[in-house]
Amino acid sequence: MLPSFAAPGPQVTYNVGTMRGREAQFVFAALWLGWTLVLSVNACAQIPLTITTAAIPSTAVGSNMNVTIVGAGGALPYSWELAGGKLPPGLRLDARSGALTGRPTTPGTYHFEVAVTDSSVPGMRIQRAFTLVVTAALSIDWKELPAVHGQKVEGSVIVTNQSTHDFTLTVIVMAVNQIGRATALGYQKLALHAGAEQVIPFGSSPGPGTYVVHADAVAEVASTSTIYRARKQTSDHLIVRTL
Repeated sequence: MLPSFAAPGPQVTYNVGTMRGREAQFVFAALWLGWTLVLSVNACAQIPLTITTAAIPSTAVGSNMNVTIVGAGGALPYSWELAGGKLPPGLRLDARSGALTGRPTTPGTYHFEVAVTDSSVPGMRIQRAFTLVVTAALSIDWKELPAVHGQKVEGSVIVTNQSTHDFTLTVIVMAVNQIGRATALGYQKLALHAGAEQVIPFGSSPGPGTYVVHADAVAEVASTSTIYRARKQTSDHLIVRTL
């Protein structure tokens, strides 16, 4: 915008065009040939571009994820992109909204950087590093390590539903001897709600021999026709001796 002057008189006003952004007005007065000169400036105080999201919450394999990374400052609209690292398989970053969506398929710890660019000219760009932990939807661990008590092999497992879905759980515990013969030590089928855990005891007499114990858990989510599996195995052999 070109400068504009008022008609000649005791006061002259000089106006500078308005720019986008937060507006601040500064008025300067000067004496010039006996006239008062008033300069009116509309200045743009640009707010720096930032990413305000500090962290992304952990999730589980198969869980529906919808987390928006939020920006502030600069000029809308924003443009988002993956600037480094890799997203968990099954997730995508929306370039317009900054939303991280999808269902992760592989557990692990993922490190990546997200960048945002605003619409100012020239554009401002900033990026931020994130870490996202994807846990297995189903986990199984020893609650009580398998041990030989007389002629019996006994213990217990704890099974955890780390997903956001209820599922039907089947657990079977087997003792496998040195020639590959398997003996069932325990079996249970039950419903396990999202976020819940269940302790399952087992115990049986497989007969004399040297054994490795396997505990297998299979979970089915009927609503999505999804199957999850988890296994635990003893690292040491168990010996059941002849009486």
